[in-house]
Amino acid sequence: MQLNRRCFLALLPGLLPGEDGFTPLFDGRSLDGWSIREGPETAFYVNDGAIVVHEGSNFPAWLRSGRQYENFDFRAEFFIKGWMNSGIFLHAPEHGRNTWIGMKINLFHKQDKKMLPESIGAIFPLVPPLKVNVRNQGEWNDLRILMDWPLLRVWINGEIVQDLDVETVPELRHRLRRGYLGIESLAYPIRFRNLRIRELPPKERWQALYEKPDDLARWEVSEGKAKWEPLGAVLRADGLGHLATRESFRDFELHLYIRASRYSNGGVLFRAEGAGNRGTHYEIQLHDVEGAVYPTGSLYGYRRAIYPRIEPEQWYLLQLRVKDKDCLVRINGETVVDYHDLENLDPGRIMLQAHQAGRWIEYKQIRIKPL
Repeated sequence: MQLNRRCFLALLPGLLPGEDGFTPLFDGRSLDGWSIREGPETAFYVNDGAIVVHEGSNFPAWLRSGRQYENFDFRAEFFIKGWMNSGIFLHAPEHGRNTWIGMKINLFHKQDKKMLPESIGAIFPLVPPLKVNVRNQGEWNDLRILMDWPLLRVWINGEIVQDLDVETVPELRHRLRRGYLGIESLAYPIRFRNLRIRELPPKERWQALYEKPDDLARWEVSEGKAKWEPLGAVLRADGLGHLATRESFRDFELHLYIRASRYSNGGVLFRAEGAGNRGTHYEIQLHDVEGAVYPTGSLYGYRRAIYPRIEPEQWYLLQLRVKDKDCLVRINGETVVDYHDLENLDPGRIMLQAHQAGRWIEYKQIRIKPL
């Protein structure tokens, strides 16, 4: 398909690599560099120099960037005509709920007089915009998103609609600080063009505990005869036993993705010394039985979690933050435990638990950030 002169000129700034430090994210002809997630392969397509959401794509289809970003200056244009709703995902996860693990800037056609958490420019569905400034009569709108944690600023048509310290909002404070960019489908034919990004210096420093088979050298079996099998990016466990880091940690943030067979049982132990269950430790229970005394996410023996409804054999994100006497557990972007009375403040190892033969459990992208 050939671009007409008007579309070509509109796309030209984003096609010039390195101009003002920006990198184009869309070539105006194809979805190269993007992938369609959780939807049909027709959910997004290119027409007349723009990315278009197909009206039959439905939710939760979304278009994901080819790589992850931490801090950045993102620019784009979007076209609104009539009732339209979509969103731009920031820091979207590898798996799980984009709006709750990362963030979503809502795109909506309505000229709201009262600022609402669903208005255009809102951090949906939590933080209303400062103002609404949308062209909705078949017009292109300019969008700019500046993410420089904890600062988040958003402009629509040159006017600032968000100017926020993310860490001042409790529901946003523990969101991912690095992830994918995404375009949401709500099955309205909204269009996007001239997508480009300029990366800003990173601020987070994470240590990989397991991302590839070579990382197994950071661990040792501390108890039992479970089978610990490194399968590329995935660490698979079956049987009964514990695998422990060789290094000890006191205060930290730990992120990892987990999936397991139905009704499986496992755990993530911290400040652990000795041989698994027989040593001193705290345990975050992994047990997808709603009626269990301590279901998935619970601080075993201390605080029952709000039960997260996790589909068997589906990946979910576990975030664990331990600082002094405080323990925060988040599953798929939901805080399920917030505990403040840890007694053992000594450093200890991180341990992964396999609890039952024939009930496999898998871990991947295990990373830690000492506090």
